[in-house]
Amino acid sequence: MRILSPVAAMSRFGKALADPTRAAVLLQLQQGPAVPSELAARIGVSRQIVFNHLACLRDCGLVVGVPVGRNVRYELSDPKLAHALEDLLGTILTVEPVCRCGTPECAAEALADDATTQEIPV
Repeated sequence: MRILSPVAAMSRFGKALADPTRAAVLLQLQQGPAVPSELAARIGVSRQIVFNHLACLRDCGLVVGVPVGRNVRYELSDPKLAHALEDLLGTILTVEPVCRCGTPECAAEALADDATTQEIPV
């Protein structure tokens, strides 16, 4: 087992959170262990997509697979990650508008951009 530098650890965490599906998987696992088919059903993606993202999360060191009979149950690799995710979710992020001129056209464009943002249920 290798101990990563703080910068390398943050980089791996950032890579994991950079994808909405991986972030959704982490948030599901924050609630407790699950098998890939459960995760896929909860998130609304295929099992293959979940398998691919779980492989990435394993490589980042954020999740581990525990064999249970013929299945593998996944869980966060460290209970502290659940607390870190909770703290991260508690942080309020302010998004600056695209344009500050105040014209109705700019406001409409900003709303249209928000409407096209993909959301994955957690």
